[in-house]
Amino acid sequence: MSDGHQHNGHESVPSRQRRRFPGISSRAYEHPADRSALVALRRLSGFDTVFKALSGLLPERSLRLLFLSDSVRVSDRQFAHLNDMLRDACYILDLEKVPPMYVTQDPTPNAMCIGLDEPIIVVTTGLVELLDEEEMRAVIGHEVGHALSGHAVYRTILLFLTSLAVRVAWIPLGNFAIMAIVTALREWFRKSELSADRAGLLVGQDLQASMRGLMKIAGGNHLHEMNVDAFLEQADEYEAGGDLRDSVLKILNVLPRSHPFTTVRAAELKKWAASRDHQRIMDGHYPRRDEDRDTSVRDSFRESASSYATHVRTSKDPLMKLVNDIAGGAGDLGERMRRGFGGFTSSPPRPPKGTDGPEGTAGPEDGDDRPPRDGS
Repeated sequence: MSDGHQHNGHESVPSRQRRRFPGISSRAYEHPADRSALVALRRLSGFDTVFKALSGLLPERSLRLLFLSDSVRVSDRQFAHLNDMLRDACYILDLEKVPPMYVTQDPTPNAMCIGLDEPIIVVTTGLVELLDEEEMRAVIGHEVGHALSGHAVYRTILLFLTSLAVRVAWIPLGNFAIMAIVTALREWFRKSELSADRAGLLVGQDLQASMRGLMKIAGGNHLHEMNVDAFLEQADEYEAGGDLRDSVLKILNVLPRSHPFTTVRAAELKKWAASRDHQRIMDGHYPRRDEDRDTSVRDSFRESASSYATHVRTSKDPLMKLVNDIAGGAGDLGERMRRGFGGFTSSPPRPPKGTDGPEGTAGPEDGDDRPPRDGS
């Protein structure tokens, strides 16, 4: 338990006891979609060439000097409470070298972990002012999770390429090539955020604090006006509502984003917190870093593919239901196609009053306005 310890010569005493995970591998908390998206990214034509070229061109030294000169470095003497949280997060996830962390003036709540050779964590003043101690602990754990997973390298390249794409927008083919890689990087990074949210929960070990933090990022510091359960209901409505057109719009809305929508993140995190995988980690049963070299890439990809298949099978999204119907050869697929976009709503339309329902079942009697009972 991290109930008071010496770490790198500095004492860090968290406000309550937390379990520690010696030697934990990032595989323990990584979302399967994170791993599969990264595998797909590495298989993207030309990515390895671009990656190797950018590794030598990116002004990482300049980036470090920028934060050193124009931000506040977290230490025992500056933002000491954040320094304690950072050291505690590294202790819990057993990250040997504590990455430098900076607070930068920006009213927008945000945090990031960047760097090629060594990760740097940056949090904005907007985030520091928005979150309470337990919520902030989850965010710092989130960023330490990025560092442990090695996400900082790809995040740095994404930031550079996004900036570069704006500069070369006037070159049609050049912009197209860069945006193809940027789009693939964004898809991976959105999935990596789900992994880092899990790491944040392992560090904070307070699901309600993680939920509150995400809710505040979405709606600001008005907790008395917000409700976690109602916030999670929005995620259910977002996934299940609408028809095929809405599914397409969801894809278009998320494409330019580096992060998943906050309601989706909250729902995914709550689902994982209730899973057997999370409980096993809390009980001390998890993959170890010294076993990583023996891990088969093929097995990881197979696990990721299985996760995607499960997501498609259980999703309430109209497009995912269509994919599942096509894969399963659903008998009513032709009827849905004939009804057009409205045929792919998450729930089939109810039969008119006084008519037979599907498969010959009688509909409600004329004049009976009572809703059907649950399960009917």
